[in-house]
Amino acid sequence: MEGAVEVQRPAVLLVPGWSDTALRLRACSDYLVQSGWSAGHVRRLDFRDRFGSNVGHAEEVADAVAALSAATGQPRVAVVAHSMGGLALRRCLIDTNGSAVHTAVFVGTPHMGTLVAWAAWGRGGAEMRPGSEFLRDLNARSLPPTVRAVCLRTPIDTRVIPGSSAWLEGTECMTVRLPPHSRMLRHRPTLQQIVGILAAPAADSTTAARYTRTNEGLTRAAGGVRQRPARCSSIPQSGNSRH
Repeated sequence: MEGAVEVQRPAVLLVPGWSDTALRLRACSDYLVQSGWSAGHVRRLDFRDRFGSNVGHAEEVADAVAALSAATGQPRVAVVAHSMGGLALRRCLIDTNGSAVHTAVFVGTPHMGTLVAWAAWGRGGAEMRPGSEFLRDLNARSLPPTVRAVCLRTPIDTRVIPGSSAWLEGTECMTVRLPPHSRMLRHRPTLQQIVGILAAPAADSTTAARYTRTNEGLTRAAGGVRQRPARCSSIPQSGNSRH
């Protein structure tokens, strides 16, 4: 249409969880393309060691972000991370000060650990155990204020126990209904919510401060979820359970 302004979609890196591969992220990447993203602006990461340490994974995330930024010409990109992949993303953001990421979406990430990790193997499994040295160090440091951070959780998550571990203090928190943990990035209402988050204007230091520093504690409904921009310490409930 003549005179129409084309909205540039942010380049998006998708990060898998413990034991998963890029193939697990295909439904999400396909949905983004169907929603208007260029195929070249969506990439799926494959970790060299699916069960490895989040410290090494964080370096791989940083390298993938840099490669995506260079390929698309976007100085800052968005990252959507599932499960343990979110821990690697947090470590990456802290190590790099979030210089190349404007939006981070954590999908079913065990920020405070999960009891299920006692049955998980590899360095990654050990690092997800509540009270691990890795988690103590990670949770002692804050995310960069220039990064918009959003946490998504499902009330029927049997992989993140306790469920409150999927929320991180100071981020936007949303409850999606009702995919199991393993299907969160294949669940259409969850994917719709992610598209809505990513389609929002890229965060800068001013807008990001509202998400990370406000103490107003206001809640607002969006897409069948409740989100609390200021804090994630109490669990907001959705009035829509048909998803």
